[in-house]
Amino acid sequence: MNTLLIGKGEQQVHLNLKYANRHGLIAGATGTGKTVSLMSLAEGFSRQGVPVFITDVKGDISGLAMAGTPSEKLLQRAAQIGIEDYHNEANPVVLWDLAGVQGHPLRTTISEMGPTLLSRILELNDTQSGILDIVFQLADDQGLLLLDLDDLRAMLALVAEERKDVSAKYGLISAQSLAAIQRSVLGLERDGGKDFFGEPALQLDDLMRTNLQGRGIINLLAANKLILTPRLYSSFLLWLLSELFENLPEVGDPEKPKLVFFIDEAHLLFEGCPPSLLKRVEQIMRLIRSKGVGVYFCSQFPDDVPGEILGQLGNRIQHALRAYTPRDQKAVKTAAETFVPNPKLVVSEVISQLGVGEALVSMLADKGVPTMVERALIAPPRCRMGPATSEELHQVRAQSPIGGKYDHSINRESAYELLNQRRTGVATSNPTSTASDTANDGQTGQKAEEQGWFSELIFGNKRRQGLAETLSKQAARTVGSQLGKQILRGILGGMLGKSSRR
Repeated sequence: MNTLLIGKGEQQVHLNLKYANRHGLIAGATGTGKTVSLMSLAEGFSRQGVPVFITDVKGDISGLAMAGTPSEKLLQRAAQIGIEDYHNEANPVVLWDLAGVQGHPLRTTISEMGPTLLSRILELNDTQSGILDIVFQLADDQGLLLLDLDDLRAMLALVAEERKDVSAKYGLISAQSLAAIQRSVLGLERDGGKDFFGEPALQLDDLMRTNLQGRGIINLLAANKLILTPRLYSSFLLWLLSELFENLPEVGDPEKPKLVFFIDEAHLLFEGCPPSLLKRVEQIMRLIRSKGVGVYFCSQFPDDVPGEILGQLGNRIQHALRAYTPRDQKAVKTAAETFVPNPKLVVSEVISQLGVGEALVSMLADKGVPTMVERALIAPPRCRMGPATSEELHQVRAQSPIGGKYDHSINRESAYELLNQRRTGVATSNPTSTASDTANDGQTGQKAEEQGWFSELIFGNKRRQGLAETLSKQAARTVGSQLGKQILRGILGGMLGKSSRR
């Protein structure tokens, strides 16, 4: 049976990989060992060939890519827990970063994000969210791709220009609400959203890779700067979970997960989350396990996670909580109530007495039934328990198997380019043919001018008489005979016939 060693209390505590997709929780106060537990679990999954995705909020999980330093203290703990083959080693790690600075750029498109999550990122009210729905529908109706923020701005500008017509077809759009959305888009771009939206977009298969030795790749998202924009951070996580839920096939309960997802600072995922979106998260958590994905939340207090979702987290590691304030005392009570009671432990008291590296642990056993809570020493990770240096991370990124796929952005023709073509196409429809027509008109006018000058010379105009009239009058005065008139008619007939042929 495939299991992960979590630690040891009265006996060793294992996580059954068959139930690892039933989700989990790692909770505890700052400095009590949550990060070490997360790293130990992550590299345990990796050794079992399970890919992992982790959000590194504080920058201290990057040590997973480096081998740890041997120490007598770690060897003693490993021996105490019963780890026979303990040795320091690095893990296969791929670095990601929405900004593309500390790792490969991680992108999605505006269309893939969708209007609901995008409204949350932009912090729009209900009216503004409705207008954003119209913008997406208009883009679909006109066959315009929404890939990056330039495309979204171009569509908002189009709606502003044709607001009356769009309002008549799709619903009332106020200029004030539209302007508020445009300002929010500008703020999102300033906060780093311009790098997040675009192509090439992330392919989920690249998060579920193994190396040549069969170890699962640990995908590490650098979120130390992303966390400064909580809306973008939480919306990205919701988008990624939605993509996994919608695109992965059903697998039921596999022998081990296809992917394990660790979310640090999980409370940010739910703060300010509207009820409709929270219901969506609850639905995803209920059903995504059948896609072979396990989600593990990491936060200070158990009640940072809504009760509907907390009840679905079957695997629990609870580190120490200090009951200094009424808020802390409530959290201790909540944590104690979520465990299966152990007659040998008073959980509400033990939580405050746990040392660093100790935790109350309860895992799902046979048939998915949670075990009784047990006080345990957590198994130490084999990697470095601290951040990697920038030089080491640069080397890890240079050796990545997917660097050439995402490091260079692509800007293909989409709404921004097509709408610009429409505007410029009206002004300059065909400059070559226009110039040709102008030249032909000039030549025709020149010929007409030359013919008009010759006609005036022979036949005259209203202001003066022509050559033919002058000759006829002169001939009429000097030739009075019938023969002279016949000669005159012959001369005039010849001249007039020649003129007409011209």
